[in-house]
Amino acid sequence: MSWTHKVYLYEYIKTMKFAIIGAGNGGQAIAGYLGNIGHDVSIYDIDVNRIDKIQQRGGIQLQGRLQGFGRINCATTKLSETVHHAEVIMITTTANAHQTVAENIAPYLEEGQVIILNPGRTCGALVFKQTLDKMQVNVRYFLAEAQTLIYACRIIEDGIVNIIGIKDEVYLAGLPSCDTQHILNIIRPIYPSFKEVPNVLHTSLENIGAIFHPCICLMNAATIERQDEFWFYRDMTERVADFIEQCDNERLAVGRAYGIDLVGVKDWIKVAYKDTIGETLCERMKNNPAYHDIKAPGSIFTRQLTEDIPTGVLPIVELGQVAGIATPLLSSIVAISQALLNMDFYTRGRTLANMGLSNKTPKQIIEYIELGF
Repeated sequence: MSWTHKVYLYEYIKTMKFAIIGAGNGGQAIAGYLGNIGHDVSIYDIDVNRIDKIQQRGGIQLQGRLQGFGRINCATTKLSETVHHAEVIMITTTANAHQTVAENIAPYLEEGQVIILNPGRTCGALVFKQTLDKMQVNVRYFLAEAQTLIYACRIIEDGIVNIIGIKDEVYLAGLPSCDTQHILNIIRPIYPSFKEVPNVLHTSLENIGAIFHPCICLMNAATIERQDEFWFYRDMTERVADFIEQCDNERLAVGRAYGIDLVGVKDWIKVAYKDTIGETLCERMKNNPAYHDIKAPGSIFTRQLTEDIPTGVLPIVELGQVAGIATPLLSSIVAISQALLNMDFYTRGRTLANMGLSNKTPKQIIEYIELGF
């Protein structure tokens, strides 16, 4: 049964107060949906013009797979206003902003609030928790990360967002793992797509974007730099798809080293988008309706490199090293991307040190994410 057929009757869902941190594609999609089904929604962004436009509309118009208008009760550039009395805080910023968001949100957190990273990318919850610990947050909060964003979506203009696709399953886990069920009890009546997995290392290593995005961008770097338009997934070729699967084999090996049986990229597309047809990875990328109209980025300085490398590929490589797993292709992607973009991904990227995992063995890492200390 597809996701759109599993939405519960709205009148039986408890009305809650949501804070959406980040008014990009995902943030506006989530805020619009929650407002449309009657929840009290506040949305925050640092972009004054973006917030002004949402204020002027009074909410967010949904188009595509979801249609309707979601009323926004508060659109603001003040975090304190957004977070105040919110029962659930949905973090929808870029992953490389997670540390900064945690630093800024720390003074305003209240007892019992649920925080969900949408998505965490790779080890986002670890970075977020370590930052909150450094900020000496002493209220009891519940932290989780989603494996990916539920929606494939694009802003048409601020206050209008096109929902291209809706994933049937999105893995979610709490940090520590014992909090997962409490968080799911709150969020699944609204988002039944969320599926429990054992821990945040599972959601992190199932970060498929870390495999898809950099590979496609690097294999088409000259085309992107010339600004020759192409379809990011629809123009996939067999050889590039094969390269993606070779890179993915390294991710799968890292997962096995931590006792996690991950889903390969070819199978993942059918898990996330059950209506996709095709036998090979190339065919499934070409035929996935949610991917069909996604264009390639207009610059090599795209989030699909500047975000997905330091918050996606790099931590997979780091986790592999501590477990004794060689990742020559993924390590090369990090090195080549740094040289191509002339950027350092290690200083602020998700190294073991920056995730609070220095000098831990794989067993100690698992114990930490399950127990929280």
